[in-house]
Parts: sequence; C-alpha cells; structure tokens
Amino acid sequence: MPSDTAVHSGPYGFLGPEGSFAHAAAQTLSVALGAGVELVAHASVAEAVDAVRAGTVAAAVVPLESSVEGSVPATLDELAAAGAPLVITAETYLPVVFDLLARPGATLATVGTVATHPHAAAQVRRYLLTRLPAARVIPVGSTSGGAQAVADGQYDAAVAPPGAGPRYGLDCLAHDIADHPGAVTRFVLLGPPAPPPPPTGNDRTTLVTYLKDNHAGALLEILTEFATRGVNLTRIESRPTKAELGQYCFSIDCEGHLCDARVGDALTALRRICADVRYLGSYPRGDGLAGQAGQVQSGRADADFAEAARWLDRIRRTGIG
Repeated sequence: MPSDTAVHSGPYGFLGPEGSFAHAAAQTLSVALGAGVELVAHASVAEAVDAVRAGTVAAAVVPLESSVEGSVPATLDELAAAGAPLVITAETYLPVVFDLLARPGATLATVGTVATHPHAAAQVRRYLLTRLPAARVIPVGSTSGGAQAVADGQYDAAVAPPGAGPRYGLDCLAHDIADHPGAVTRFVLLGPPAPPPPPTGNDRTTLVTYLKDNHAGALLEILTEFATRGVNLTRIESRPTKAELGQYCFSIDCEGHLCDARVGDALTALRRICADVRYLGSYPRGDGLAGQAGQVQSGRADADFAEAARWLDRIRRTGIG
C-alpha cells in the first residue's frame, strides 16, 4: 500500500451504475491504493458527494475533467458549494472508448433515440451526425446509466463504455466511435478533510478562490501570487458562485504540494487578498508528467524560503542584514 497517498477505510462511492468509466476508475484507484473496498454506485455526482458528506461512504470517485470537453461542471460546482468541506486525495487518468450499444436485433436503421451523458455526446458528435443524423440524443446521468436504460427498453441505443454491453446484455452496433481517438478523463477521489500526505516531489494542489470584489485586475492579482513564487498552474477556470449574476469564483490546479514553501506562501497570500480560499487537497499527480519536480526556479525552493526567513529574523533581532 503506497505510503504517500491517503487511503480511506470503508466503501467508495462512484458515479454509476456499474460499467461506467467512473466504476473502472474506482476499481483502478482501489487496487492502486491497496484499499480493497466495496464500491457503491450513485446516480449522479451530487449524490456521490452527498454520500461522502453524510458518511455513508468513506470517499467517492467522480470525473473532474476530460481531454476533449474540459472540466465537468457538476463536480466543480459540488467542490465549490457550501456544505461540509471535502478534499481530493488521489487522481487517476482513464482512456475513454465509446461504443454504440443496442438491444439484440437492432440495427443503425432502427435507432431513433440515443441515450448518453452530455460529455460523451460531445465526444461522438461527428459520428452521430454522420451515421445517425435523424436520431434524438437524450442526456442521462452517466454513460452506463444510458446502457441500462436501453436494456430496460427506454431508448433505442446508448453511447457507453464497451464493458457496459456484456453487463447489460446489449450488442455493439459500432465500436470506438469517438471523434478524438486517445481521449482521457481525469477522475478524483474525494474524502473528508485530513492532513495531506507527505510531498512526493510530483504533486498537485487544488483550490477555489473567491474575489472580495470585482475590480480591474482582480484575476491578475491572483495569478501574480502564483507567478512571483514560480508556481505553475495546470488548470484555472471560472464558475458562477450562484449568489447573483456576475459573481464568479476560480477553480485552480497548481503544481506542487501544500507543504512546499512556495505553494504554502502563495496560499497564505491568496487568503489575504481573496474573500475566501477553499483548499481542496494536495495529492500525487496521476498523469505521468513530471511537472516541475526537480525543476523549481532559482530562489523558489524550500531552502531559499528558509534562508530568507532566517535573514529577516536576523535583521529584526540585530538590525544587521
């Protein structure tokens, strides 16, 4: 069992039903973390997150972003919403392959409705327009949920993971229909707040910042706090706070760990200038990229911060710089 990643005891929730990409991601994380836990399906991201907050599951695996469609709004909004705080403790990247599934005996000519998750529909848009131009696409909570609905007779076909076909007794009308081969989706494991695992040298930190007021240069002020400390951002996007029109918060991923001096210093600076900063975890990167590990800019390493603090303390004590 890895010592540098938090492991939650008890069941893991996931965006279900079984056969979904989130189910595969939950299985991957459970094996990788050595948890060997029960996996519990939920009908939506909100339900999976609520289960963690209620304590009915120890953690939940949900999609955060896709290489094709970008971030998943439902997950970002749950992380930024009011309620018991949660943190990301692990992540994994899953290759995404979509099949067109239908009940036995169906053909492309008999498909009038196609059920799938909106992110999946966007990733097979060209195929559907070309091969099924008259079909109506029905958005559902998950891709495997669409497959289950087809098996139940609600829709004619589903865009879903290949594994959902055998699981729900469906035939594959077309395999690997994505418009962008090689697509991946990033899944994260959410759990209750806990001290972060020790830095690995290749970590990511996630947070949400809220502006004190909307003024010229407000976003630049946030970005400057990272830039002056040599902290690279891997994702930043705005989301409405849902309080009133025109109010936004910023969901941010940055390279580094909360215990890295440059990252911790940036977060304390943000705390001073923002209305609120919601820390959402520091955890090992799962994308296989080295980031800035071993490449910290001159003057931004922990030793540099420690030396500067000693210098300032000496001046305060002795007046000698």
